Amino acid sequence: MQRRKFLKGAGLVAASTGLAAPAIAQTPTIKWRMATSWPKSLDTLYGSAAAMCERIAQITDGKFQIQVFAGGEIVPPLQVFDAAASNTVECSHTLTSYFIGKNSAYAFDGGLPFGLNARQQASWLYYGGGMELLRTLFGKAGLVQVPVGNVGVQMGGWFRKEINSVEDLKGLKFRIGGLGGTVFSKLGVVPQQIGAADIYSSLERGTIDAAEWIGPHDDEKLGFYKVAKYYYTPGWWEGSAQITSLVNKGAWEGLPKEFRIAYETAANEQMTMMLASYDAKNPAALRRLVAGGAEIRAFPRDVMEACFKASQETFDDLASKNPDFKTIYEPWTKFANDSNAWFRVAEYRLDSARFAAPSR
Repeated sequence: MQRRKFLKGAGLVAASTGLAAPAIAQTPTIKWRMATSWPKSLDTLYGSAAAMCERIAQITDGKFQIQVFAGGEIVPPLQVFDAAASNTVECSHTLTSYFIGKNSAYAFDGGLPFGLNARQQASWLYYGGGMELLRTLFGKAGLVQVPVGNVGVQMGGWFRKEINSVEDLKGLKFRIGGLGGTVFSKLGVVPQQIGAADIYSSLERGTIDAAEWIGPHDDEKLGFYKVAKYYYTPGWWEGSAQITSLVNKGAWEGLPKEFRIAYETAANEQMTMMLASYDAKNPAALRRLVAGGAEIRAFPRDVMEACFKASQETFDDLASKNPDFKTIYEPWTKFANDSNAWFRVAEYRLDSARFAAPSR
């Protein structure tokens, strides 16, 4: 598509979202930097950040430009929160569950163990009061929370040995972030938080016994199947892992209204596109992993039950200690119960029937 024709179409988008073309033309060019938590090799995560920023430039006719940086290029992958909060960069692209050490309530943004799936998470955010609660929460740190994607339900990770019972978890050094690590620690696991670029070498050297990342497409790129052959499912700690852009609050408020609209419009597009990309790429990647020697295993029932019980205990404990967690947990729980009741009526029954049916 020629750029001139595209911009005419973008003008229609701009008009429908309040982006008046004359207002954009008269606005000075603004340049930002986005620090991500991802290596460039991850086309679904880093690539989504790049696509979002390219879209923002398209919508604003090049007046709002954001340069994207891989993890480590400006700050380490797990320091993007502080970089955005201090305005070292104007914005980031990350999983906020990495930062629950700062505030356990951030887990509601990334996704809770045995929590909402991707559709339910979006429903809670946009129609269940979630966005208002999270904007208030992150605002305390001088940040604006903007959802920019979701990876869907994750795999349960790569293990060097089989897990046949809860007893097998004791002493296991497992690369896992967020509340999943907190829950697993109740069962004797020793959680490790390691950036994507260092997971393979840690597994290879035996520094860790197991590692989770996302799912087949990304896991294949990072090569985990070469050093840990047992691939477990499901990743119960993130029924949907939401990816978020944390924006410096001062920088956000200093943007023209049209540019804030452009940012959120492009972010909303990626909420759909990222999940669609994973759903399209994971099936073939899983087949290749199995052909390469990976052995798929399901967590035993007693392990799942123990993890669920430990999750509920963790939530109750956090709610008793952290007012921010309690403020969100109570309405979130009601929303989750109502949503689950509906999904059991239709979605679950149809999916169960389809997945049990023979392939054609």
